[in-house]
This record gives sequence, C-alpha cells and structure tokens, in this order.
Amino acid sequence: MPRISSGKRYAQAVFELALEKNELESWQEGLKKIAELTIHEDLMAFLQSPRFPFEAKKELLKNQLREIHPLAFNLALLLVNKNSLRLGSDILQQYIALLDTHRGVDRAKVISAVPLRNEDRETISSRLEKVVERKIVIDDKVDSSIIGGFIARIGDMLIDGSIRQKLESLKKSLVEARR
Repeated sequence: MPRISSGKRYAQAVFELALEKNELESWQEGLKKIAELTIHEDLMAFLQSPRFPFEAKKELLKNQLREIHPLAFNLALLLVNKNSLRLGSDILQQYIALLDTHRGVDRAKVISAVPLRNEDRETISSRLEKVVERKIVIDDKVDSSIIGGFIARIGDMLIDGSIRQKLESLKKSLVEARR
C-alpha cells in the first residue's frame, strides 16, 4: 500500500505545541520561511540529494532560516532528513487553517469577475458573516467567465451569486416553460 504524506499531522503537532507555549505567531512565521524554501529549485535539489552530507544541508538551512523559532528549525531539519521538505507549504496551509479555527475565523474563497475593491471585500465579508455567524476572511480570485457577481465557498458551503448562474437559471426556466 502506498504511503500518502500530508502536512496535516505535522501541522497539528506544531499547532498544539505553539498553543501550549503561546507562540502561535512565531511558529506561523517560521513555517512561512520553511514553505518559502520550497520555491527555490536549486536549493531543493541540494537538500534532497543523497550525495551531500546532512551536516552540509544543516549549515545551508542555518543560513537560509535565520532568526527562526528553534523548534521550527528542528522541524525543517526533520523534514530534510525524511526528504519531505516539499510538505512545507502544505504544513503552513494546514497550520493557518487550525489557527483560524482556534480564533473563530472562517476563510471564504471568493471568485469575482473583476478585482474586488476594499469596500466590496468588506460588504461581502459582512454578508457572509451573517450567513455563517462567524468572522470571515476573504481570499479572492478573479475569473471573468462568471460575467458578474461572485461565487463564495466557505468550507463545504457554496454561494453562487454570479451572473453566469442567473443566466443558466433563466435559460433553464425558459426551456421548461416551452414544454
């Protein structure tokens, strides 16, 4: 059976440790720095290569991850040792999700036809907060194919207020009326 790796278990362990020590922000910064390492292909090739000794990799990480939480540095070393440093961004995303839940915040992925202005973001956020009765932070994306309006996803909930959806509904109603 193939082994499936996920950053979820690492994130859960790190979150519990950070919560216990009241170091939530410093861990988030450390995880962000670890995740940023993964975008540098040359660096990743070196850190994943079995041809280089672990001590050389450790020194390189020391130079790259200056002023990082000591235990976050140890996590980076563990990930390098297990050849799993690519999990860094997944661990960060999972950690942020746990942090948001702890703080009573939900993230809404909002797709709009045009870039959202700050006042649009605030209006959508306040309306969504009324629906889910929790604080909402918006991660927005632009997709011109929705024509206008927006589509919001909060966890498993989908709110489709796009013009495209309204046109599809109108089309369906007209086709049914013809029958």
